[in-house]
Amino acid sequence: MSTITPGPTRRRAVYEDDHEDFRESFRRFLSKEVVPHFEQWEKDGIVPREVFASAGANGFLGMQVPEEYGGAGVGDDFRFNAIIGEECCAAGVGGFGVGITLHNDVCLPYFLEYCNEEQKERWLPGICDGSLITAVAMTEPGTGSDLAGIRTKAIKQENGSYLVDGAKTFITNGINADLIITAAKTDPKERHRGLSILIVERDTPGFERGRNLDKVGMHSQDTAELFFNEARVPAENLLGKEGEGFKYLVSNLAQERLSIAILGVGVANAAVAATLEYVQERQAFGQSIAKNQVVRHMLADCRAEIDCAQAFVDQCITELGTHSLSPERAASAKLICTELQGKVTDRCVQLHGGYGYMTEYAVGRMYADARVTRIYGGANEIMKEIISKGMGIG
Repeated sequence: MSTITPGPTRRRAVYEDDHEDFRESFRRFLSKEVVPHFEQWEKDGIVPREVFASAGANGFLGMQVPEEYGGAGVGDDFRFNAIIGEECCAAGVGGFGVGITLHNDVCLPYFLEYCNEEQKERWLPGICDGSLITAVAMTEPGTGSDLAGIRTKAIKQENGSYLVDGAKTFITNGINADLIITAAKTDPKERHRGLSILIVERDTPGFERGRNLDKVGMHSQDTAELFFNEARVPAENLLGKEGEGFKYLVSNLAQERLSIAILGVGVANAAVAATLEYVQERQAFGQSIAKNQVVRHMLADCRAEIDCAQAFVDQCITELGTHSLSPERAASAKLICTELQGKVTDRCVQLHGGYGYMTEYAVGRMYADARVTRIYGGANEIMKEIISKGMGIG
């Protein structure tokens, strides 16, 4: 299986020296702990749990968690998270990258924002050391991007516990997860205010995992169906307030969509790097194919579009750090970067010829992995609706 040879990283204004030191450290971790084993994980359909433990031991999980709970205590600085996503893309380990960024970027904010003190003491140390892997269970077989249409029910019992009935699907980290942020209706009569968040733990009675889903791409990323058959969840696993779940879910969508955008432009960058190397080595008609103007111009188009998208993403990262990133801006970032990811990986496959369609070549894997990014985190058609509403139309 071919790997990507990262070129020198161009220092971007959004980062400072401590971020670049963190980048070098994480790059070494990937080179030692992830890249040599990634091909086997792609075949296995899952990343071993011990890799999360190793990432935690090296300080790459839960960076925002205060030190008293086992984290690095970097506060609201999302730039460390962005570096993890970028370097996973540069190393060509997309399946691992999605799992770790979901843990850090998507799941962790719920525990930081809405846990009470007892819950923080119970869960945050394990989230940081990798012994507690997280997932978020929103999507259901019939709901897709419609959060208010969730049908999973959580009926409160006399002792305060909840009986959860329903099913979730397409759940990233679904096989590995120990803590599952589960959206369920505690008041089925209410469309929005009836939704609550429960943390379903690995050994919860009545909770079962379905199969590890066989996907077009992202083969090493475990994605599962989850089933709740009167799963008994204790009252102390309610996250925040009952009935406030829709608000909690929506409040973190901007960061989630920015995380997806970071990966999108990161993969596009990596695809161009791999293709640039290939076209300079590949000979056709007595010369490298890089000598052909059409090849040079295709790559030049990619480079220009990536640079523009990267500048916008960097601006969004800065806005997230100052709590000024709007849902519309995050939707725009997700939209343009995932569309660009698909377009660039398609072009790079074309420039590789038949070899680009082989999974042992990095661009072939990137092409297959890229398709889902226009669907998860909210389909791109939903992103357009969010953007247009922000414009005052629709």
